[in-house]
Amino acid sequence: MFKQGVGSFKYHVGISSLDQIATHDDRVCVLNILGGESSDVTPVGHAYSGGNVVFGTSPGRSGQVLETPVGNVPVYNNVREGLEAGHRFNCGVVYLPPSGARDGVAELIRVNPELKKIFIVTEKLSVHDSREIRAMGQQNGIDIFGGNSLGVADAWNQVRIGGALGGDNPAEALRKGSIAIFSNSGNFTTTIATYLRMAGWGTTTLISSGKDVYIHYAAPELAFALANDARTKAAVLYAEPGGYYELDATFTKPVVACVVGRWKSKLTRAVGHAGAMAGGHDDAAAKEQWFMAKFGVDDIFTPENPVFSSKGAVVTNIAHIPAALTAVMQANAARPDFAPEGSLALKPWFGSSQGIALPPELDLPVVTAASPYDKQIEDLNRQIGAVFPRQPMKDASGASQMDSKTQITALHGVSMLDAAQFPVESNICLSLLRDPGSENDRALINAAVGAEINLFGTPALAAAQAAREAGNAPNTILAAACSIIGPRHGEQARRAVRALVEGFTEAGLRCAVDESFDLSQVRFDGAADLFVSDQPDAKAEALVKGLQARGAKSVFVRYLRTLNGHPTADAVLAAAAATLAWEPLMRKRISLLTAETLPWWLRLFGVLIGASADAGRHEGDAFGRIPNEEIIGTRSLTEVAFAALVGSQPTPDGLFAFQTLVGLLLSNGPGTISAQGAKGAVSADGPETPERVQINKALIGFLTHCGYAHGGNGYEGIAFLIDQFQDVDLTDPGNPDHGIDLPALAHRHAADYATYKAGKKTAGSVDIRKIPGVNHPVFKDKPVNHDPREVFVRELFERREEYNVFHAYYRELVKALYETGVSRNVYCVNIDAVIAALLLKLLWQPYREDDLAKEALEMSAFTIFLYARMIGCAAEIDDHLNRGRNMDTRTAASKCQYVS
Repeated sequence: MFKQGVGSFKYHVGISSLDQIATHDDRVCVLNILGGESSDVTPVGHAYSGGNVVFGTSPGRSGQVLETPVGNVPVYNNVREGLEAGHRFNCGVVYLPPSGARDGVAELIRVNPELKKIFIVTEKLSVHDSREIRAMGQQNGIDIFGGNSLGVADAWNQVRIGGALGGDNPAEALRKGSIAIFSNSGNFTTTIATYLRMAGWGTTTLISSGKDVYIHYAAPELAFALANDARTKAAVLYAEPGGYYELDATFTKPVVACVVGRWKSKLTRAVGHAGAMAGGHDDAAAKEQWFMAKFGVDDIFTPENPVFSSKGAVVTNIAHIPAALTAVMQANAARPDFAPEGSLALKPWFGSSQGIALPPELDLPVVTAASPYDKQIEDLNRQIGAVFPRQPMKDASGASQMDSKTQITALHGVSMLDAAQFPVESNICLSLLRDPGSENDRALINAAVGAEINLFGTPALAAAQAAREAGNAPNTILAAACSIIGPRHGEQARRAVRALVEGFTEAGLRCAVDESFDLSQVRFDGAADLFVSDQPDAKAEALVKGLQARGAKSVFVRYLRTLNGHPTADAVLAAAAATLAWEPLMRKRISLLTAETLPWWLRLFGVLIGASADAGRHEGDAFGRIPNEEIIGTRSLTEVAFAALVGSQPTPDGLFAFQTLVGLLLSNGPGTISAQGAKGAVSADGPETPERVQINKALIGFLTHCGYAHGGNGYEGIAFLIDQFQDVDLTDPGNPDHGIDLPALAHRHAADYATYKAGKKTAGSVDIRKIPGVNHPVFKDKPVNHDPREVFVRELFERREEYNVFHAYYRELVKALYETGVSRNVYCVNIDAVIAALLLKLLWQPYREDDLAKEALEMSAFTIFLYARMIGCAAEIDDHLNRGRNMDTRTAASKCQYVS
């Protein structure tokens, strides 16, 4: 039994005072000194301590060194080799992995009889190894700290051993004073020291005890050493659930105990620190009671309820430690060590209320940050828009995310089910500006995109028509037009956007629709040629007139109208784009690059919608019999896109069905073939060099990755439905009194399919044709299966009291397949069936009246997919442009295989 001063132990304790834990005389050997953690923190501690690490070990690296600010530390293969080189040490630090920590401790003890202290940084040691380490330390008279410790430090001696206490600048955090800190958490050891310093309390010895299964130097040892240290007037303990160490400690000096982890009481396994077990009689609530009994208090200390005694106080929030300590020390007639250095009140270095009027208690004043952060924040405040970190984006996206359980995708956090209720122009806002936008935003997009749709006499229309007449599918037709709208089509508008954004930012513009903003504050040096020309521009005038007709507000368009000269089409398009991008830019939701490319995107959307219609529908003053001034000035983009697809003016019900389809089809997650094609096209150009990126080529990447399987499922569904209804007299698919026996029709096909399937199996064929639009690999194996997207659409139209005979037929068909034994359960009607049903309802009348050929009708299903997915893929392209790396969509050769 060891006795000295205050304390009694049935085991060896060599340290009798806190001032012996980390001293100037200590010399240190570090095991695995070149490991990731050690190589970062050992140089800092070595320099702070004046050079206390004599050598380190790293098998196979003998002869190397660890560079530090005060000289190189030699590295040897093992401890004995370092001793044989003439080095001496009394402290060992263990950075080895859990499987090697026990052997590392044994090596230190076996070869060095001068060893007195071991500090184990390794966490999650096995119980068996911890017991052996404990036994070895006891048998050889060695004090052990850890495991899972960040070591110890002494502010009086300016020594740190075995970890990162005090961070990268220990002298800043560990100011000399009168308070010891003992903490289960390594990082909180430093945090508590900083909090105390703010209140005027410095530190003596700091111990990160760790919270592994075994705490080798625990609260009883601390209490003993605390009593014998003349420098230390009090201690702060940070305790987590698990272990009875605190119960066994006898304190003779004041203590503030911070007990955390009440939430762990409902758990039945270790969480966080390995020793922080729950479910026993050593949980947080029990430890609170232990300390309250020791201190003679009956409640937790808070600033509102300051319960304490001269012996101590119990807190459950580290922010309350300084106040509790000050109160306890005042009860002991002890003053702080020095004047307080600050407060723990929030002191924001930057902030923005976004123009919202806040009450004074929330509107915290921004203060100047400490160097070097003040310069960094100054640079950040000058930065326009967001800057995203570069990372591999092959199978990742910052734009879309699919829920694997529901198969419902979200684009910038907006579910496709919600997007289905937005018009096309709102979904363009969502895709590129990350929000569905305001009424003013929709007016800007309707005019800007609308101005690009009539392609009469343009090379883009000629390319699209040539591709159409060559028998190409819709995606190839659009790709032909897209290839014409290259970088030069966007260069001038891009430069104009950048000039407008930079100029109006310098002028202090806060709101892009502020009609009262003083335009005289705006100054452009030699940039007038970006905005005006000597000759009138008919397209620019039409766009300005259309924006006025819609009542669209824009400071930038207003500015163009004050200039000497005639605004160019590029300048007006740039002004509309800058207005759209302004708020997301100022809120740093989008990058400046996104804002600059927005005019190009708006032009591409218009061209692709226009190119989807036959050249005969493009006239000098109208598109599809809709006058140009109506397209730009009054019609919604949803209406015009409907007319381009269908070839007729929409009814309100038809328009709603159209926008529902487009919203549902925007995205199916970043793993789809179309998204991969778009992302790969960006990656191949090098997204880290955006001046080389051609977004029209990226759109072509999406288009070329679409086809009759990916993009054409609605095509197959329409062909199937036409075949099913070709022999019935159906006039209006929206009339529930159609007089058709849908169950009988469905059973007839189910019986035919059962016969077909049986014949295929008898012949030994595995190539059995599937019915398009039924079943889904995710939504199966229940008695009755449902695709939640189909359920959403069905319920949406039921609330609108709109009937669709084709959708109703599909629901009868899945029941018939089950009743005739084709399926073991009721298949789901999937989203492809919904697409086919909604689109065929729109096109049924012109089809029955021979105004629309069957092939054209089927192609329309393909085209509406392209309308939607070009908007969704724009989000993927923009995201990859901002986040991706060069060629980051490649597959490693090791993951490729040869198939013979």
